[in-house]
Amino acid sequence: MTLRCVLVVLALAGATFAGEEVTELKVEVISVPELCSVKSKHGDMLTMQYTGTLDNGHKFDSSLDRDQPFSFQIGVGQVIKGWDQGLLDMCVGEKRKLTIPSSLAYGERGAGNVIPPFATLHFDVELINIGDSPPTTNVFKEIDADKDNMLSREEVSEYLKKQIVPPEGGEMSDDIKQMLEGHDKLVEEIFQHEDKDKNGFISHEEFSGPKHDEL
Repeated sequence: MTLRCVLVVLALAGATFAGEEVTELKVEVISVPELCSVKSKHGDMLTMQYTGTLDNGHKFDSSLDRDQPFSFQIGVGQVIKGWDQGLLDMCVGEKRKLTIPSSLAYGERGAGNVIPPFATLHFDVELINIGDSPPTTNVFKEIDADKDNMLSREEVSEYLKKQIVPPEGGEMSDDIKQMLEGHDKLVEEIFQHEDKDKNGFISHEEFSGPKHDEL
């Protein structure tokens, strides 16, 4: 749950920041199981193993290092667009390599100190399970600590820290340290994208992440 929330918020920061040059998503199928009765589709809950690298080969994240598969709902904006598009029609047990242009990832601003601006991302992915869609997590409600239906920078900052920092006694990995170092920048990137009227707050209407209609 913690990892999913982190990637949801990262997706918000990179959802629309893209350079003028648009290149295509590349999907390379590495292996497919002989039996495949169900393929992933929009709205499914997918469980993945993945490793993400930059053009220079630097690994910025991997579920394998944590020994923790990553689950999310495809097609609803919980992850970057390259994942929403590149993981459709996939069989359980299938392995793919995704090459994702910055226009479908984190664009011209990157993501904190983890993803540089205009970065092309490479993912080796394996689909572990396809499940029914769960109720969408109301991330807006979780961030809105004072329940005023407006998100302040302080609320977004505190929420991010709670999601990123491991439980007391837990080991802090290098990628988490990098995210914390770029924490303030990440908060500003989220507000650049989400605060449409530039009043210093993100309203429920402006918020593009997972939210229920009722508050």
